[in-house]
Amino acid sequence: MNAIKLNARASGTFDAKLAETVAVLEQAARDYAPSTAGSAPRISLACSLGAEDVALAHLVNSLQLNIGIFVLETGMLNPETLALLERLKASSRTPIQVYTPRTEDAEQFVAREGKDAMYKSIALRKACCHIRKMEPLERALAGKDAWITGLRREQSGARADVPLIDSTNPARVKINPLANWTWGDVWHFIAINKIDYNPLHDQFFPSIGCAPCTRAISMGEDFRAGRWWWEDEAAKECGLHVTPSSTLEKTSA
Repeated sequence: MNAIKLNARASGTFDAKLAETVAVLEQAARDYAPSTAGSAPRISLACSLGAEDVALAHLVNSLQLNIGIFVLETGMLNPETLALLERLKASSRTPIQVYTPRTEDAEQFVAREGKDAMYKSIALRKACCHIRKMEPLERALAGKDAWITGLRREQSGARADVPLIDSTNPARVKINPLANWTWGDVWHFIAINKIDYNPLHDQFFPSIGCAPCTRAISMGEDFRAGRWWWEDEAAKECGLHVTPSSTLEKTSA
């Protein structure tokens, strides 16, 4: 099933949401422009290569905004995701920065705990997430005053209160330009702009992460049911999107 045909249904307020998103991105580019001429912007888009983030990467490129784009290549991504990464690198006006786990840390973890450690306990799964996502994220955001994500309120109960601008972390502002968008809005935008997307979406993968930790979902299942499906619902975050004051911080690496 083609994901566009299945999902592209714009909400009645889509045009207003798009205008809001464009305004947020343009303001962010101004607020976090390079400190000095020729230096890197102080803001970057974290691109997971899922539907929301390819939409945001398209906006950054089409609006010619001085906003960086980076991808966390965990070493465990699906072939379809890796192929999309190469296409994005080739087509993006903004250079795509790719961050990978520290080789020694990843190899030692697998040697010690096994390649299927993520299934053994939540603690081990989160330790794997830390090596493959959290530590590379720290390097990606070093020197940045803000970052952009594709978080939407509709994605899960844990994200129901996602704000457009999240200043709860004193170290760095998080900007969520699609917070108000529906899944139908995202796919409508992809359709009208003919944006290249991950073909796993055509196989009923609404949320795409590492290959061992992501599966397709069935009709009627929760949007994030395919992520860490063997775990309790309350633990279904890797740690990238938790706030210092949230209860998720206590359960996510």
